[in-house]
Amino acid sequence: MSAFDSLLRLTNARTKRVSSFDRSGGNADRVTFKSGETFVMADLTGAGKVTHIWITLSSKDLMSRKNLVLRCYWDGQTHPSVEAPLGDFFGQGWGDKYNFVSLPLASAPKDGHALVCYWPMPFGKGARITVENQGPEDIDAFYYYVDYEQLDQLDHDCPRFHAWYNQEVTVPEGGSENEWAVLGPEPQNPSDKFNYLVCECEGKGHFVGLNYYVINPGPMWYGEGDDMFLIDGEPWPGSLHGTGTEDYFNMSWCPDELYCHPYFGCARAPGRGNDSGRFGWIGKTHLYRFHIEDPVRFQSSLRASIEHGHANVLTLQLASVAYWYQSLPSRPFPPLAAASDRLPLPETGVVEIHRWRDAWRQKSGGPNPWN
Repeated sequence: MSAFDSLLRLTNARTKRVSSFDRSGGNADRVTFKSGETFVMADLTGAGKVTHIWITLSSKDLMSRKNLVLRCYWDGQTHPSVEAPLGDFFGQGWGDKYNFVSLPLASAPKDGHALVCYWPMPFGKGARITVENQGPEDIDAFYYYVDYEQLDQLDHDCPRFHAWYNQEVTVPEGGSENEWAVLGPEPQNPSDKFNYLVCECEGKGHFVGLNYYVINPGPMWYGEGDDMFLIDGEPWPGSLHGTGTEDYFNMSWCPDELYCHPYFGCARAPGRGNDSGRFGWIGKTHLYRFHIEDPVRFQSSLRASIEHGHANVLTLQLASVAYWYQSLPSRPFPPLAAASDRLPLPETGVVEIHRWRDAWRQKSGGPNPWN
């Protein structure tokens, strides 16, 4: 079914909006809220469907996109169905600002300041959308639209939208960063136990996508890790077992370039926009994949994960937002990492590489660093 098919049917839906417009009729079309406060963007009653969200903001807090937390609650459920740092949800990793293009999410000019969402978010008995400021500074200006359709009722089998943020600084499970068999025989991993967790949920639904953010402190290719989807409690290797990180994101052969397809791509790469790209794959990478045409269906549960390097051999700082639809009630998310723990770690640069080289020269017992 095409996205345009809905335009060929007349319905009784009423199109509505809540926004930050100036109620006086003036041009101060923004709201402000202080450090520690939670702002309610929308508090809707009855049945309906959020169709579009747009946000832009200004703050002295340079990490405001990491420190602001977006939450969505459907049908009176007391725990959120969406919980993620604002930037990560919309496709802006590490608190940075950069343009990002996809079908359901975008960060638009100027310089990625405009955050846009087209994921449809249905609700049967109300919706509540909030933003909590966990940063040290006030939000000086917050502009937003929440467009939605008001419905007489929602189909009884209509699932609810969910999104979950996770992060981890991974460690090599075997004690050695032995990728590409550089340091010895390549290990095996007949399990998903130590993988980076993307999504773990219970209920009936379908998984629809992932934003995946990487800070790689070393020059080795980070993407040999397989994606693994275990559906309805099945054992490893599961119904969907991949062949490598870049393969899951529909790319190949260790890409290091920008590419934005409506359903998948690389919105940021180490070789673009900074000097670290000349040192292998050191630096920041943002990959995304949306299962618009190929949702991953599950009847009772889903566990989705990905290796950090083949057999989980790499140290990486990973963060992700998974998106899916499922029946309510949904399982509460694990506690969100504290704002201070969500900050990106420093990137490796030329000074660190020089120190590595000198340490290797001294360890090798001579002045020649090629020993």
